[in-house]
Amino acid sequence: MLVSMNEVLKDACEHGYAIGAFNAYNLEALQAIIEAAEETGKGVIINYAEVHAPLIPLKEIAPIMVHYAKNASVPVCLNLDHGTTVESCMEAMRLGFTSVMIDASGLSYEDNVKVTELVCRLAHSVDVSVEAELGHVITSDIGMDGVEAEDQSQLDLDSIYTDPDMAKDFVEKTGVDALAIAFGTAHGIYTVKPQLDLDRITKIKEKIDIPFVMHGGSGLTKEEFQTAIRNGIRKVNYYTYMALVGGKAVKEAMDKVQPGDSVFFHDIPKIAREAMKKDVIEAIRIFSLQD
Repeated sequence: MLVSMNEVLKDACEHGYAIGAFNAYNLEALQAIIEAAEETGKGVIINYAEVHAPLIPLKEIAPIMVHYAKNASVPVCLNLDHGTTVESCMEAMRLGFTSVMIDASGLSYEDNVKVTELVCRLAHSVDVSVEAELGHVITSDIGMDGVEAEDQSQLDLDSIYTDPDMAKDFVEKTGVDALAIAFGTAHGIYTVKPQLDLDRITKIKEKIDIPFVMHGGSGLTKEEFQTAIRNGIRKVNYYTYMALVGGKAVKEAMDKVQPGDSVFFHDIPKIAREAMKKDVIEAIRIFSLQD
């Protein structure tokens, strides 16, 4: 069933676990996520990230995502991930998405507040949930401001991690439903172990009591995920390693092909789908504190 982010996060907030948010950029990824959620009996958030537009435009995949969400046997929220403009958030809402993330974290604090508050007013008027970001999630291959991840010691971590007092002010001024916070995780493939400040989650939670979101969680250990969740993370964005698992499964299958063997393209996406489904099931169990 298609529900808002607030609805799918309600049980997680009440019982202290996290909902997985997985990116769907094609039919096979979408099917893998839905099937994994149904097998585990857990609600799920399916992201469409703006960066996936070169693979398939939102307007083309949205109707398919809405169809699968409405017919799922578990609660499913459709979320625009890292929406960079008010217009892109509005488009997602018009296409049937039940949640949008407005990412104005690259703007000044004042402008981030202004843009986020506007999106919240627009979205809440049609019962759509809103996520925003405060602080900066490091990109593992380039770091912040061009500093490579291998040299994160050059970064002023306090300047990019989410400040608890600022988070309180931000939530009060914007009315946002969920907040992506920065505490040391990184987008992409980890080339070096990130410097996590898991206690920062608790410090922010002492100031505000709304669902917190972890971006850039791929590559963390089960213990790190679960500590972050116990400290207050209620939504975990997960994509990179899911996609890698799918690619690895296809490569391994193709490596077994002998000269003269027939290879049908329709078998290739099925191989990736099954591998990604297993990976999503494992992630859901970890985020649910069941594993």
